[in-house]
Amino acid sequence: MRSPLKGPDMAEASPATSPAPSPPRSPRTRLAWIAVGVVIIVVIASLAYYETHRPSSPPAPLESGGFTEGSVVTFVYNGTHTYECVPPASTFYPGAGAATTQAPCEVGNASQNAVVQVPEWILVPAFAGMAVFGLPNTNSSQGYPAFRGELMETDCGSGNSSNQCPDRPELLYSPLFAKAESLRGSSSGVAGYPAGVLPVPADDLLLNTTTTYPNVPWGTILVLVFDPNIWPNRTTATCTTLVPSNLSNPTGNCLTSFGALARALLTSSSAVTLSNAGNTLWVAAGEPSTQVWVLNDPTVADLNNLNGNLYIPFAVQPSNPFISSSPPPSSY
Repeated sequence: MRSPLKGPDMAEASPATSPAPSPPRSPRTRLAWIAVGVVIIVVIASLAYYETHRPSSPPAPLESGGFTEGSVVTFVYNGTHTYECVPPASTFYPGAGAATTQAPCEVGNASQNAVVQVPEWILVPAFAGMAVFGLPNTNSSQGYPAFRGELMETDCGSGNSSNQCPDRPELLYSPLFAKAESLRGSSSGVAGYPAGVLPVPADDLLLNTTTTYPNVPWGTILVLVFDPNIWPNRTTATCTTLVPSNLSNPTGNCLTSFGALARALLTSSSAVTLSNAGNTLWVAAGEPSTQVWVLNDPTVADLNNLNGNLYIPFAVQPSNPFISSSPPPSSY
């Protein structure tokens, strides 16, 4: 009788067998794998060494624009915060208390011999009013003030903005600022600052040197510009008539040279009164009729006298930093 386990479709069970052993690797194969491993290790080590030792790209220079001799030039800064406030504001205003503690840099006084320096004129578009300080609820944007709806892109934005120039303090103290705040109805300061302390105002920069000048400390002379017709475009160094004027050439003193600044200090214009009605900065300055007003420097002979304690080192190059990096110039 046929066993039920051995039907025609079932094979005879065979005993379990062990798998055949792998043939041994030849010495040549082992050497090849060792060589591959060495190559991988060398590549990884080389990449790590390159990442650690590759030459780094030099940092982009810290620059701003400015004017001298009627031209746009580039100011190149040291790259470190090396500005000085000498002597500190508390020396000049010992009764100001917390104000000069928070803002040791000031405008309104100066020791003319504190630092060996070359003068720099800080041109503030004061016809734009308190917007020059970039304060909340003023007509300003990104640290730039606006005048009659037109944004004034200055060489330097206000001290509380990303467009602030390099190597500058954020804040300044000035009794002129305190007077303007008082005219606005505040005797205790604005925006949380002590009275008389405000961000460095938006400004253009003017020198009386050649277009190439070495790295030196530059002293501060603050200039309030009250005639918008002489405010230069930072890219083109040209001025545009924005306000009617009694002058035959309203833009004739476009502020791109020291000579123009000296003339503007002595030139009265009807555009000043038309532009500054209700402007507390203008009222705080005594409502001057001249195109510019310089604190403590009423005559051309005084124009080289510092009126602040801020000194900033930089070099000057004959190039225009706004040609390739800026949007098209505004219409002002």
